[in-house]
Amino acid sequence: MVRKERGFPREEGKMEEKIEEREAGVKNEGVASLQKALAEEKEKSEKYLTNWQRAQADFVNFKRRTEQERAEISNFANSTLILNLLPVLDDLERALGHINDDVEGSPWVDGIKLIYKKMKSTLEAQGLAEIDAEGKDFDPNIHEAVMCAEGEDGKVIGVLQKGYKYRDRVIRPAKVKVGKHKDECAE
Repeated sequence: MVRKERGFPREEGKMEEKIEEREAGVKNEGVASLQKALAEEKEKSEKYLTNWQRAQADFVNFKRRTEQERAEISNFANSTLILNLLPVLDDLERALGHINDDVEGSPWVDGIKLIYKKMKSTLEAQGLAEIDAEGKDFDPNIHEAVMCAEGEDGKVIGVLQKGYKYRDRVIRPAKVKVGKHKDECAE
């Protein structure tokens, strides 16, 4: 005798449908979770890229700032050295200005002139420039008024000590005599 189970084939079809639905649901959940994980990873990678770009920009700025500071320190050290050498240059100029006519052509005078020229050209090659003051308008940024005398108002009529710039920066202002009207200078 063969037993027929009447309800079994129908239930088998329903179970297959349920299994397929469950598998589809699992697949959809799996795809959704994978998409969510992918979105999270994309967000992380964008953050990492942004942070890396920021770090790279910070490093470039740090490198530029360090080079600039190094150049400033070098310029400051050079300007300090040159400022300390300026009195020697002044002394040589004064000595050459007081040479008598009877010793003018002697070899030691020529040697001192040569030393003066070498020293001045070496300092100029490093960026030293003399401030031109005689006959110019008085400028408190580059001149220091030491005295006044009768002359054209506001003009430099005499230089008592030369002033110098080092790479467009005044390291020693020129000490000058400034012209004023006769009545104003006495005050």
